[in-house]
Amino acid sequence: QVQLVESGGGLVQPGGSLTVSCVVTGMFIRVHDMDWHRQAPGKQREWIAGVSTGGGANYEDSVKDRFTVSRDHAKNTVYLQMNNVKSEDTAVYYCNAVVTVLGGGLRTYWGPGTQVTVSS
Repeated sequence: QVQLVESGGGLVQPGGSLTVSCVVTGMFIRVHDMDWHRQAPGKQREWIAGVSTGGGANYEDSVKDRFTVSRDHAKNTVYLQMNNVKSEDTAVYYCNAVVTVLGGGLRTYWGPGTQVTVSS
């Protein structure tokens, strides 16, 4: 069974930095695109960044130039480095991944999320 687990969340001061990570575990053939989403209190979950198999990255405008997404293929892990964080970055951060499962099909999996709180 494929599982995603995020880690690295916590409390960070405004203007500070934090890196969250997400690892894909279990039995699978390959991990394709990996994305980060977040859900702030009282708001819908939103996509914020993604990285393709080839390493190409895309960002939502509110995090562009502050957040950096990267991946380590050998570790099946995606990272989100957050710099100059703001109070509005407070949210539960979720990763998802498109995975080729045993048997050859493509499926999308989600992690349970990690809380990031920006506060002084």
